[in-house]
Amino acid sequence: MPKLTRQQFRSCALFRLSESLLRRVAGTMGNGSSKPDQQKHQKAAMNIILVPTGIGKGRNISLGRNQALALAVSLLVILPVLIGIAAFHVDALLAGPTDGYAARQARELVVQKREIADARRNAEVHLNALAQRLGLMQAQITRLDALGSRLTSMAGLDKREFNFSQEPPIGGPESDTASSVSVPDFMQTLDNLEKQIDNGGPRLRALESLLMDRQLQAEVSPAGWPTRGGWISSGFGPRLDPFTGRPEFHEGVDIAAPMGTPIYAMAAGIVSFAGVDGGYGKMVQINDGDGLSTRYGHTSKILVKVGERVKKGQEIARVGSTGYSTGPHVHFEVLVHGHEINPLPYLHTASASSS
Repeated sequence: MPKLTRQQFRSCALFRLSESLLRRVAGTMGNGSSKPDQQKHQKAAMNIILVPTGIGKGRNISLGRNQALALAVSLLVILPVLIGIAAFHVDALLAGPTDGYAARQARELVVQKREIADARRNAEVHLNALAQRLGLMQAQITRLDALGSRLTSMAGLDKREFNFSQEPPIGGPESDTASSVSVPDFMQTLDNLEKQIDNGGPRLRALESLLMDRQLQAEVSPAGWPTRGGWISSGFGPRLDPFTGRPEFHEGVDIAAPMGTPIYAMAAGIVSFAGVDGGYGKMVQINDGDGLSTRYGHTSKILVKVGERVKKGQEIARVGSTGYSTGPHVHFEVLVHGHEINPLPYLHTASASSS
């Protein structure tokens, strides 16, 4: 037996109901008429054929005029009822899926709102972390700029060429292949920049330490010219004594200069002697460290005291002719661990002019 659909089942039910009503009407009308009247109405009878929409066999019903009239009246009463029942069922069928769809849509909207709120919270957390990271990088860049400015000054570079307070000049033709940066590419670029900053900091600090060592070494190493102007009147080594004419060993270099000419420290250090010392007259001796010492003799005036720290190029005395001297000059010596050496390698006239 084939399985009926819901629509076929309802059609059959309506068919059965209509058939039953018609039979009752026909029976009622037939039972209440006389035999002659039945024959009269049979002459004017009409046939009604009921054909089901589903499966099943059609039915043939014969009605007279009175029966047809009664049927028409019955249909006028029954048909609105049937239409109302059908409309009720159709409305119920349509309302069910609509209400379910609306409920599903409402639930989906709630879920979507929750997901949007979660995504917003996650974005705020990520943005706060990114802002903190950028703040740390900005602080590191600021420290590197300050360190770069200090190195520029220490190395004697042109500050206009290495100006760390301005952005470096860059440029080039406009590219037609430029594209927007995705979030992963941006984060990768940020990681690479952070690594460069982390690697650049120690390198710059190592360079600073190296420059400081060299600067310190240059400060404590005798170099330059001890007076403003002047010329070498007697060199280092054997010579004739200017007073007796006998051979002697000259342990320094004599630089002739006008009386009162400033005398500058050839290296930074600590004053170990400042006073009169026999043939040196008024003499200043500076301990420059690392076993090195410098002496400045025959001065007319001493401007420093014992124990005082002096800088390279600082004025320490004035040219004079005190002690064993024939005229105004400065007797300059360099000692290594207490032994006099030739000071000529430490003397540079160009440095004197710059002083």
